[in-house]
Order: sequence, then C-alpha cells, then structure tokens
Amino acid sequence: MNDKYIGDTLDSFLEAEGLLADAEAVAIKRVIAYQIEQLMGEQQINKTEMARRMETSRTAVDRLLDPTYDSATLATLERAALALGKRLQVALV
Repeated sequence: MNDKYIGDTLDSFLEAEGLLADAEAVAIKRVIAYQIEQLMGEQQINKTEMARRMETSRTAVDRLLDPTYDSATLATLERAALALGKRLQVALV
C-alpha cells in the first residue's frame, strides 16, 4: 500500500492526481441539476412545461436534469433559471 497520501485531504489527493477540477465540475453539475429539479417540483412544473418555457425540447431538459451529462452551456443554465423565475450567478473564487 502506498502511504504517500495518508493524512491528506481528499481535495489534496485529487489535486495531486490531477483530478480535482474534473471532480469539482461533476459535483457542481449534480448540484445544479438537483436544484433545478427541486424548483420544478416546488412550482409543479413538468419537463414538457419546462421545455416550453425554455423554448427547447423535452430531450434537452432531460439532458439538463441528468447529473451525468456535463455539457450544459451557461446559456442553457440561464434559460432554465429564468424559466423558474430565478437568476443564474457564476463567480470565480
């Protein structure tokens, strides 16, 4: 067993292995998909209505809500936010 990373945090391990950025991107996408789905439920909006509000297809909404689909654009996320009466905020920290 390699003791090289014993005592390190998961972030430091992922960073050392060159995997941190990808792991964070996946986590962010999953959180956004979850938030959109929760808001749709709260507002009783089904996928067909969401697609209509976003002026897109239901398939595009399915992809947006799929936590494993990682190619959502900022424009798509902004349209989803607006369709739910919200704003998208992006920040560099």
